[in-house]
Amino acid sequence: MIGSSLEAVIFAFNEQLPIFYSKSAKPFRFDYLSPDLDLSYLKFEDSKTSLKTIDGERTVGLAKTSLWERLVFIMSLNGQMPLSNLCTSIRFDGENFIFSDEYAKLIDVEFNKCYYFGDDACVDFFSDVDTSNFVCYDWIAFNRGGKHEIDYIKTNDDFVSEIWFYSSDRIDGKTEVKDACAVSYLLKEQVTDFNYSETMARFKLVHEMESRGMKGKFNGYGPNGRPKHYRFRTSCISRRVERSPQKDQVQAEKVENPKISEKDLLEVLPVCSEKYAKILKYL
Repeated sequence: MIGSSLEAVIFAFNEQLPIFYSKSAKPFRFDYLSPDLDLSYLKFEDSKTSLKTIDGERTVGLAKTSLWERLVFIMSLNGQMPLSNLCTSIRFDGENFIFSDEYAKLIDVEFNKCYYFGDDACVDFFSDVDTSNFVCYDWIAFNRGGKHEIDYIKTNDDFVSEIWFYSSDRIDGKTEVKDACAVSYLLKEQVTDFNYSETMARFKLVHEMESRGMKGKFNGYGPNGRPKHYRFRTSCISRRVERSPQKDQVQAEKVENPKISEKDLLEVLPVCSEKYAKILKYL
């Protein structure tokens, strides 16, 4: 099986298939599962988390990254990840898959049937893909005004559509200072347009916060007796742009695009996890 998205990993786990990929497609840091999903059979304890929003609290379940990492760990112990992260390119010659790193071929794999969930380094066996839609992650530091209780803001725009606040990774230890990640859904031409750049993302993030009544650090009182606050001060940490998740349409014999959703895969996960009882009992 080729692919490393959460869907791909769950599918390989359920079917006990070997999994190959060139780059791990770990879920976004702030993607969560349903809070009603019980994952105790994978040795996860109560995984519900309450996020504070402008409109009240929002309850989410386990972070998808945690599930992805747990399943990958179990499959590694079970021998289902023969190349781990050593591969950088995947080629199909009509009969076999050829896996290579930057310097040389690693292995030829002969197979009867392959399930393909997508991999940017695959060549020669799928049709042209749609590269018109992208997801953009702007990681933004708060140099002033980062202390507040809000965890999440949802806007009504594709540009800075979601804002996730998190305890800053720039400061050692558990800190009350929060940085932010702004998620945008952009077209190909917008990715290189300054109006949708990381600078404009910073400005829009601050605008969305202020329009919802959020204020910076208290700065005393003005002559009219009203409280004053410093403006938010931000800076860019990094930007990551990715093609919107989609399954490439394969044009090759013996290679199949599974037509199954994440929801369907999660429904059979409890039963399929029984196959890994010898490993799970030690977690």
